[in-house]
Amino acid sequence: MDKDQSTALQAQLAQLYRDQSRRVLATLIRLLGDFDLAEEALHEAFRAALEQWPQSGVPANPRAWLVSAGRFKAIDTLRRQRRFQPLDEHVDLADDAPLDEGELLEDDRLRLIFTCCHPALASDAQVALTLREVCDLGTEDIARAFLTTPATLAQRIVRAKAKIRDARIPYEVPGRSELPERLDDVLRVIYLVFNEGYFASSGDSLTRVHLSDEAIRLARLLLELLPEPEVQGLLALMLLHESRRSARSSVSGAVVLLEQQDRRQWDRALIAEGDALVLQALHSRRFGAYTLQAAIAAVHAEAASAEQTDWAQIVGLYDALLRMNPSPVIELNRAVAVAMQQGPEAGLVLIDALLAGGELADYHLAHAARADLNRRLGRVQPAREAYQRALNLVQQGADRQFLQMRLDELPAD
Repeated sequence: MDKDQSTALQAQLAQLYRDQSRRVLATLIRLLGDFDLAEEALHEAFRAALEQWPQSGVPANPRAWLVSAGRFKAIDTLRRQRRFQPLDEHVDLADDAPLDEGELLEDDRLRLIFTCCHPALASDAQVALTLREVCDLGTEDIARAFLTTPATLAQRIVRAKAKIRDARIPYEVPGRSELPERLDDVLRVIYLVFNEGYFASSGDSLTRVHLSDEAIRLARLLLELLPEPEVQGLLALMLLHESRRSARSSVSGAVVLLEQQDRRQWDRALIAEGDALVLQALHSRRFGAYTLQAAIAAVHAEAASAEQTDWAQIVGLYDALLRMNPSPVIELNRAVAVAMQQGPEAGLVLIDALLAGGELADYHLAHAARADLNRRLGRVQPAREAYQRALNLVQQGADRQFLQMRLDELPAD
């Protein structure tokens, strides 16, 4: 093989790794029953391809070849280990017959998602393991996004894998009777990842684009493998939010509120896709909270301006959402919508009642909303106090700058 052919083969292998490695890994985890062994087998398979394909040529089904090569390498490793120590084996070491291509099920990726999001794992472990194993994000990238150290993040992943192994968590898609509850765990993890990318909880940057992108990519994969209405709803919700990304901040990185955004910057292709998914989910009559939130986002997206928004429809959707999923944060969002529909006094009454209840006492957005409504009513001192309270609680740099700007703009008493 000449130099040009070798370069072309290396490029093809690199592309195969980007496109197929997570699918190969998912199948290897099913066959071997061990995350770490499967990851080692994956890398050994690609190393073998780099050594053998220049002589033998690229096989007709590269993914099947990589799975077979990886499994053979893992079986060899286990056989060597067995000579020195007893093993609680997950693999039948005698089973080294060639793999039938029918074994390479697309469901393997779905199994991997459900395993990473198993309810026996802590929430932070579910997120970390999903980003690492399903999305192939590096440990340092995940740690940076969630403002922890790579060592801490790596330990979190190690403990999650050990939990899966020691608790013998099954590597499977739940049965139909279990699916709704288990699917909720998966959707929650995906939305947590998206929110951390779109509404960064701390740090100087308002967003972390790569996390939002990974969440959308994961939701597209899940919808492809499991076309359930609420998966459609979640993907629609994320796409409709994502359509506004470029308008959410100024050139300097300052926050731009929804009502002040240049709607010409909104991505109409994402809006159209999100709208279509919302309608499909609603027509199924088997939708949930994500679909209702997406419907709210769709009403915002179709309005030419904040003034032309159908606030009555949004309040009605929040009423339905509260019946389905009671939450003080949803009540806060409804109160803001009421303020837009009926005036700031009506919204302020609702927000004051929520804060008096205590559940949102440490939620900076509740105090920021209270400050804004007082500002609109010309009540300077209550607005100043609420902005200061929000500033004491906020951890996100861009939000902090925005709140400080609002506080500074208040007239002197």
